[in-house]
Parts: sequence; C-alpha cells; structure tokens
Amino acid sequence: MFRGAVRGDLPQILQIYAHAREAMAASGNPTQWGDNFPPQELLEEDIDSNRLFVYVVNGQLLGVFAFILGADPTYQVIEGGAWLNDALPYGTIHRLASSGKSKGVASAVIEWCLEHCQSLRADTHADNQIMQHLLEKNGFTRCGIIHVADGTPRIAYQKLALTQQHS
Repeated sequence: MFRGAVRGDLPQILQIYAHAREAMAASGNPTQWGDNFPPQELLEEDIDSNRLFVYVVNGQLLGVFAFILGADPTYQVIEGGAWLNDALPYGTIHRLASSGKSKGVASAVIEWCLEHCQSLRADTHADNQIMQHLLEKNGFTRCGIIHVADGTPRIAYQKLALTQQHS
C-alpha cells in the first residue's frame, strides 16, 4: 500500500536512503547522492508538503519517494532531445529508494504514480545504471538531458499513461 510519509517514519526513511546510497556507491554511482543526500531537512519539508510517500507491505516500509504534481523548473529546458508530450500536466518521481528487502518496488511506485497523472517524468545521473535500467524496463523513454539546480546534467525520462498520445 502507498501512503503519505509522516515524521514518525523518518528513522526508517533515513535507513532506506542510507541503504540506497551504499547500493549506489557499490554499483559505480558514488557521487549522485554522496554521503548525505537527501538531507533530513529536505525530507521533513517533503513530508510537510505532502509530497513524500512510502510503499508499505505487511507493515514494512519497502520504499520511499517524492511524487510531485505540476511543472518542475529543472525540466523547462531539455537538451539533445524533446519530451514525448510537453502539453500534458505531469508528475515527477524524485528520490526513489528501496529498502533492498523486496524486488519490484520501483515498478510498483511507477504504476501508482501513473494512476495519479497522465504523464510521468523522472531523471537520473549518468552513473546510475540501476535507475536507468528500472525506468527503461518500466516503459520510460529517454528524452534528453536536463540540468538540476547545481548545474549538473541528468538523463531525463518520460512515460505517458496508456490513454495518452505523443504530441
């Protein structure tokens, strides 16, 4: 089941992100999240803004992610490609992490997010082969390169709900 995260979830959420950072570093992606991303202050802001969600199965937190509806300023400019559809309102998945205790977390998260928007976007670091694979396996199209707030590039992806057409 999916639900909004609450502050009482923070100890488990922080553990999940610590696990994700270790897994990212072990798979050749040590810099995307470094040693302390996402910081607790950002997670608290996400919780207070009702945009941080948890995936819970049999009482266990298996995944955590930010799901944000509406335009993302970092997605206004895309280089080396184009969005599949730039007219539809969209949602964005950010900071997706799994506890590592179960397979299929990313697929379940993506499916849930697509129930809440017609167009879903995500981005990831060039070194994050795992996330690139998960997005592509789940039907996302690599659309181009965007730059996050600190100016570093990310591979941008989009997936449209089955009822939508490319524009």
